[in-house]
Amino acid sequence: MSGIIGKKIGMTNVYSADGLSVACTVLEVGPCVVTQVKTVDTDGYNSVQLGFGEKKAKNTTKAMLGHFGKASTTPKKKLVEFRDWDGEINLGEEVTAAAVLEEGEFIDVVGTSKGKGFQGVVKRHGFGGVGQATHGQHNRMRAPGAIGACSYPARVFKGMKMAGRTGGQRVKVANLQVLKLIPEKNVVIVSGSVPGAKNSFVILEK
Repeated sequence: MSGIIGKKIGMTNVYSADGLSVACTVLEVGPCVVTQVKTVDTDGYNSVQLGFGEKKAKNTTKAMLGHFGKASTTPKKKLVEFRDWDGEINLGEEVTAAAVLEEGEFIDVVGTSKGKGFQGVVKRHGFGGVGQATHGQHNRMRAPGAIGACSYPARVFKGMKMAGRTGGQRVKVANLQVLKLIPEKNVVIVSGSVPGAKNSFVILEK
């Protein structure tokens, strides 16, 4: 399996062999259920759909209840497809973190970053602000300053760094090391930070 679904629990630190404190993130990973197996014959490509997190049946559509019923499992909150997988895997089979991940290997983690609403350029793009007095003004210390020329081109170019909605986007953090695997508790500890708030879903990719 090329990946698995998890949930962010929070952050802590562990000590390396050299006695250094390493910031890390604690994730609850799996167990996930195989809710669909796609093949070239039936769907045109190979993939495995995993489900994670319990969901109430009354909040699930009848179509999805039938979908989960085929796998003989309860409704799941999060469904993710993984394209690359090896070996035989059956509908309704349970996939654990220990079956996918190993201690010491490096993985990519995908999550949805925290939404911060409408923010200015200092917070959104890291403009200089008060100390460095961002470009183009003298008395408004967090303002963006000049955003374009005058008579030519007489407009603001697309992609200009300005204030706007910040966060709430899909973010992938690459090359996080699996520091510790606790199979009996479905817990994985990875180095560094992972996007998203506590209890938000994340996708671990190999």
